[in-house]
Amino acid sequence: MNTEAKARIKINKLLEKSGWRFFDDVNGKTNIQLENGVKITKIHIDEFGENFEKTSKGYIDFLLLDENGFPHVVLEAKREEKNPLDGKEQARKYAKSLNVRYVILSNGNLHYFWDMETGNPKIITQFPTQESLKSHSTFKPNPQTLVNELVDDDYIVLTQRPDYASDPRWINEHQRKDFIIENQLMFMRPYQKRAVHSIQKAVSNGNDRFLFEMATGTGKTLIAAAVIKLFLRTGNAKRILFLVDRIELEDQAKKAFRRYLKNDYKTVIFKENRDDWNKAEIVVSTVQSFMVNNKYQYLFSPTDFDLVISDEAHRSIGGNSRAVFEYFIGYKLGLTATPKDYLKNVKNINERDPREIERRLLLDTYKTFGCPSGEPTFRYSLLEGVKNGWLINPVVVDARTEITTQLLSDKGYSIMITDDEGVENEAFFTHHDFERKFFSEKTNRIFCKTFIENALLDPLSGEIGKTIIFCVSQKHASKIVKFLNEYAHQLFPEKYNSDFAVQVTSSIPYAQQFTINFSNNNLNGKTRFLDTYDSSKTRACVTVGMMTTGYDCQDILNLCLLRPIFSPTDFVQIKGRGTRTYSFKYIRRDEIGNIEEISIQKDKFKIFDFFANFEYFEEKYNYDEVLKLPKFKEKGLEGNGGIIIDTLTIHKFDPLKTIKETAVGLKGMRVDRELFGHFAEKVRQYDFIRQKVKEEDFQAAEEYIKEKIFDKPEEYYNLEKLRRAAQVDRRITLREILEKIFNLIPSFKSKDELLEEECSKFIAIFKPAMEFILPIKNFIKAYILDSKVRKIVDSKQYALFATSPIQDDFRALSPELRKIIPEYVKDYVPLNTYM
Repeated sequence: MNTEAKARIKINKLLEKSGWRFFDDVNGKTNIQLENGVKITKIHIDEFGENFEKTSKGYIDFLLLDENGFPHVVLEAKREEKNPLDGKEQARKYAKSLNVRYVILSNGNLHYFWDMETGNPKIITQFPTQESLKSHSTFKPNPQTLVNELVDDDYIVLTQRPDYASDPRWINEHQRKDFIIENQLMFMRPYQKRAVHSIQKAVSNGNDRFLFEMATGTGKTLIAAAVIKLFLRTGNAKRILFLVDRIELEDQAKKAFRRYLKNDYKTVIFKENRDDWNKAEIVVSTVQSFMVNNKYQYLFSPTDFDLVISDEAHRSIGGNSRAVFEYFIGYKLGLTATPKDYLKNVKNINERDPREIERRLLLDTYKTFGCPSGEPTFRYSLLEGVKNGWLINPVVVDARTEITTQLLSDKGYSIMITDDEGVENEAFFTHHDFERKFFSEKTNRIFCKTFIENALLDPLSGEIGKTIIFCVSQKHASKIVKFLNEYAHQLFPEKYNSDFAVQVTSSIPYAQQFTINFSNNNLNGKTRFLDTYDSSKTRACVTVGMMTTGYDCQDILNLCLLRPIFSPTDFVQIKGRGTRTYSFKYIRRDEIGNIEEISIQKDKFKIFDFFANFEYFEEKYNYDEVLKLPKFKEKGLEGNGGIIIDTLTIHKFDPLKTIKETAVGLKGMRVDRELFGHFAEKVRQYDFIRQKVKEEDFQAAEEYIKEKIFDKPEEYYNLEKLRRAAQVDRRITLREILEKIFNLIPSFKSKDELLEEECSKFIAIFKPAMEFILPIKNFIKAYILDSKVRKIVDSKQYALFATSPIQDDFRALSPELRKIIPEYVKDYVPLNTYM
C-alpha cells in the first residue's frame, strides 16, 4: 500500500473517531465531502498594469460540513512522508474561497489545527468534533481587550458584590471590617495583583503560556480566579479547565471559584457532571480522571477549552500527564510552589535518585510553560511572604531516637537475625526501611510521646494545637492513631473518646469529608476545653499523603514528619501546611453579660522532624528546639518493642493426591463467559465500592474487592478469571473493570488502540520533527511489545538490530530520541498491560 493510501486510511479513522460521517446513519446525514471542487479566484496584473481576475479549479481532499450542510473545515491531506505544513498555503486558498475559518493539515501521523482568525497552526492528536467547532465558531478572541482590562484590588469583589462601594456599612469605616468578613469579600493583595498584571504583559508580548511560582499559602486559587475572570470577561475564553492532581483539591477549588465568581460564571466538577459539563464556564478535574484509559481523547475535542490552568503544575502535568495538557489548544497557565532552583546545591545524583527525578519534572515544567530560561512569568517566594507579613516560618524540632539515629547513619541500623537453620546473620536497615521492612512499637510510642509533650498549644483553649501527622503507610497511620489516643486518654481524661487523633487515609470511609470537617473546626464535634470556642474536638489528623497538596487549614500549629521524605516537592508542600497566618478568636461573656472579643495572632508553628528531613534538604532553618529523648536500649526479636522481619512461612511437604485433565472447547467454559456479568452485578451491590468509584479513589475500591470479594469459596472470583471473561487481547486492570462496570468507559480498548494512544501522547509531549514521526511510532510499539528489542536497547548492543525489522526505524531516530523513548516507556508505560 502506498504512503498516500495509508495516510487516507488513518485520516478516515480519525474523522470517524471524532464523529464525522462519510455516510448517512442513525446519528445524522453525511458531513464529509471528498475531493470537493472549488474555484479559486486571484487578482493578477497584466503587462499593461491593469487588474483582472483569474479563476482556476482546485480540489479539497476533505471538506467538513457544519450541521446545516455548509462548508466548515478544509482538511488538507499529505502523504505520510510529507510534512503536513507543506499544504498550508494551498489549504489557505481553499478556505478563503469558501469563506471557511478552520483548516486541518494532516499526513495521518501528524496533524495541525489552524484557526485562521486567531493565529498559527497548532499540533493536535485528535480531530475536533462538529459540536465543539460549532461552539468555537462564536468565539472571537481579542487579546488587546485582555491587555487593557483594569485589574485592581477589588477585581474579584466586583463579581461577589458589584454594589459594595455604595453600601452604607462599607462607607462607614467603623463597620467596614465586619462588612468584609460577613460577606466574605476577597480583596487582592498587592503581589496578587502584580501576578495578574504579569499575564496581561505577557499576552501583550505575544505569549500564550505562563507560569506562576508562588509559595504555599500565598493565595494561588484567588489569583487563578482573577485570571479566569480576566479571560472570560474580555472574551478571550469561553470555557476554562482547571486541573488538579488530587481528588480532595477538586471540591476545594470548586467551592473557592463558586465563592469568588458564582454571580457571573458557573463552576462544575467534571466527574459529577459528565453529561453537561459543557454548560459551565469553569470545569474542575483531576488529571487522573482524564488520563485513565486516555479517556480525554474521546470525551473532549481539542477546542473545548480556551484556557487550561494546571494547579501544582509539576505534579498535574508531570510525566505523560502532560499529554492531557497539550491536547487542548489555547492559553496555558501553570501554578507551582516549588522553585526550579530548589535543588541547586544537590550534587552527584544519579538518574533514578528521587531528587533527580524531581529536578527533571521541574525543568520540564518550566519548558512546558514557555520559561526555558528558568524565569517564571511571576514569582513570589516564601521569604518574601514572611518578610511582608503574609506567611510564617516554622520552628523545627529535630528529634531522633537511638534507632532512627542509626537508621540515618551511613552504616544503617544493624540487628542479628537467626535463620531457619539456627545461623545468626547481621541485617542492616536504613531510614527507607522504617515501617516497611520492620517496625518498633517503642520507637513509635516515643514519637507520639515527644510530640504530645512538646506540641504548640492552642493559645485560647490551652489544648494541643491542631496537627497533621504524616506516616509511612496506612498501617503505620493506624498504629500512630492508636498510640496517640491512648496517651490522650491518660493525660486528658473525659476530654476525648478515642477521637483525639483520627486516621485520614484512602482506606477509611469518608476520609475526604474528615479533611473538610477538620478545616471547618467540627471534626467529631467541638472542643471540650473551652465552651462555645470554635475549634475541632479532634486535634490530630494522621495521614500518609492525602493532606499534602493544597489543603487549606489556617489554624494548624503542629506538623509531624514520622517518615523520611525524598521528594523536594512533597517536602515544600508539607511544610506549607503551616505557613498561613491566622487569628485565634473567642467571644467571652462575663457574669453581667458584657462581651469581650479576644484575638491572638498565630506567629509560629512547629514541625517535628523525626527523620532529619530538614537536614536532608539542607534548608537554612535554626534547629532551635533539638530535644534530648529517652535512650532506647532494648533490642531483640520478641515482645512489643521488638522487630518483625517476615511473615510465617509453611514448609510442610504437601504431596499431589489426584490429577485430571479436561480439554476446554473453542467456546470456553460457561463460567468464564458469564463470570463478568455476575461479578459486575455483585460489585454494584456494595455501597462502599460505589462511593469510592464515584470519588475516583480506585485504590481503596480495589483493596476492598481483594479483601471482601476475591478468592471467596462462593464464586471464587479473581482477576485472571475476569480477564479471560472479558476476552480482550491484553491484560486489563481491575481499575478498568470497575470503570466498565460503572459505565465510566464504553468498552475495553484493544492492544492496538492503546499503542496508538501511547504514541500520540509521546508526540504531543515532545513535539518531534516530522521526519521522526513514523520511526518513533514503530520503535515505541516494538520496544513495548518485544522483549528482545528492549534487551538490545537496554544493553546498547545495537549491532544485533542488523537482522531486526525495526533496524531502519532505529537508525532514523536522532541520538536524543533513542535515549528518550526507552526512558519514557520505563517511566510511564505499564508493560504488563500489553502481555
